[in-house]
Amino acid sequence: MSNWSRGASWAWVLVLLSGCGSVAERPPSDEVFAADRRDAPLMSPIDNPILAVRGLRNPPPALVQRALLAQHERWLGTPYRLGGTGRRGIDCSALVQRVYAETFRVDLPRTTRQQVHEGEAISRDALRPGDLVFFRPPGFYHHVGIYVGEGRFLHASTSRGVKLSALDNPYWRRHYWQSRRPLEAVRLVQRLDPALLDRGEG
Repeated sequence: MSNWSRGASWAWVLVLLSGCGSVAERPPSDEVFAADRRDAPLMSPIDNPILAVRGLRNPPPALVQRALLAQHERWLGTPYRLGGTGRRGIDCSALVQRVYAETFRVDLPRTTRQQVHEGEAISRDALRPGDLVFFRPPGFYHHVGIYVGEGRFLHASTSRGVKLSALDNPYWRRHYWQSRRPLEAVRLVQRLDPALLDRGEG
């Protein structure tokens, strides 16, 4: 095997080991992102219960939970694909990034390595809908999901694709790492599209 072939083989192994979302340190091309947007367009105000509440500065957790469950319905059946960002395949950090952008109009970084530094650290006992939960499964990669309440989180499972899982599942309980709160509830509505709020759509 040539030195080039050997180097390429090791590079591919490192990409696989880098895990959920870490492969996309550079953003996908505009063409790929545009195609993925067509596959899964932004939630409309009708689909997003948060946009239906005008002037509410501190949406209750139940409202955030409804919006996240609506996203679960939209993405359900989407397979896991390392580096994927759309309906044909998506990885865990891309799902988190897109759900945050579409539901809350909040921009998060692309990778778990970056997302784990967003917001403030919180204890597992203090989780509320919209918080990020991080895991360190065996190997060199990390995993991330969005807590939806009632002990469940939304994520892109490497084996089952987009789904809801229980935090108390032995596997996830064993590999739980930390939780973060990048979403400041009191500033949530201020971050939403003012034009949508002014029209009162939803």
